[in-house]
Amino acid sequence: MLIAAIAFTAAVAGVWAGREVFPSSTTPGVELHRLLHDGLELDEAQRTKLQTLESRFAVRRRALELELRADNARLADAIEVEHGNGPQVAAAVDRSHGAMGELQKETLNHMFAMRQILRPDQARTFDRAVVKALTADAR
Repeated sequence: MLIAAIAFTAAVAGVWAGREVFPSSTTPGVELHRLLHDGLELDEAQRTKLQTLESRFAVRRRALELELRADNARLADAIEVEHGNGPQVAAAVDRSHGAMGELQKETLNHMFAMRQILRPDQARTFDRAVVKALTADAR
């Protein structure tokens, strides 16, 4: 029992130390969200509009994510049946690509809608952050 407690404590300490020494980078979407809420000094009307946009997008994003999960389940079923890259697998992949594309389009529409509520000076800052987020992996 004592050995298990020591091992558990060591594991927790190792995880904590790893996070302190090698902090994970934030995702571009999180950075963009942080900029919108904390870095652009939105006025009350802008914050209200932003909240409305985010609420609507959250519902749509959730629906598309559920569709992607269902597509993944269909893909798994097709793989289990065909054990290779057969016509059912190809159809399932094509279907999931359609849902992924729709999610990307909806995300872009949401981003442009958010941009519309910004003043020109805020929009320039927002645009730079969007470009940085989209090119972060390329650097």
